[in-house]
Amino acid sequence: MSLNPNPVYAAPDDWRAYSGTLSRRVFAFILDYIIVLLLCIPAAVVLFFLSIVTLGLGFFLYPALFVLVAGIYFGLTVGGPAQASLGMRAMGIQMMRVDGRPLDFLTAIVHLALFWILNSVLTPLILLVGLFTERSRMIHDFLVGTVTVRTN
Repeated sequence: MSLNPNPVYAAPDDWRAYSGTLSRRVFAFILDYIIVLLLCIPAAVVLFFLSIVTLGLGFFLYPALFVLVAGIYFGLTVGGPAQASLGMRAMGIQMMRVDGRPLDFLTAIVHLALFWILNSVLTPLILLVGLFTERSRMIHDFLVGTVTVRTN
């Protein structure tokens, strides 16, 4: 018998851990995108000076600036030790993998990319899926194997 210093914490089965998570996700989404938009301002300034240093090549990154900032933001926060973005922490929720492993940077990026793709195809109807599924999971949660739980 060996001592495992990193125990696996699987997603809880108690229904109270998922109560109200869908509405909290909506408000966390709004807060997070306000934060991302505010982070785009200093990123645009840095990109401007980087563009001068690279003789104008950095200007080609301006159309993708929001995507880059949002990807880095969500990758570092959701894929970090807290397993939640700043908006999610403010709303008292966090992401977990169903198998109990922690989310990493790449999984958080894939989750975000699938959300954007499915949201562009299904528009806001993607939220309706969460009303009828167990644990209020959405399509991109099923594809990545994540669940959103309450922290308080």
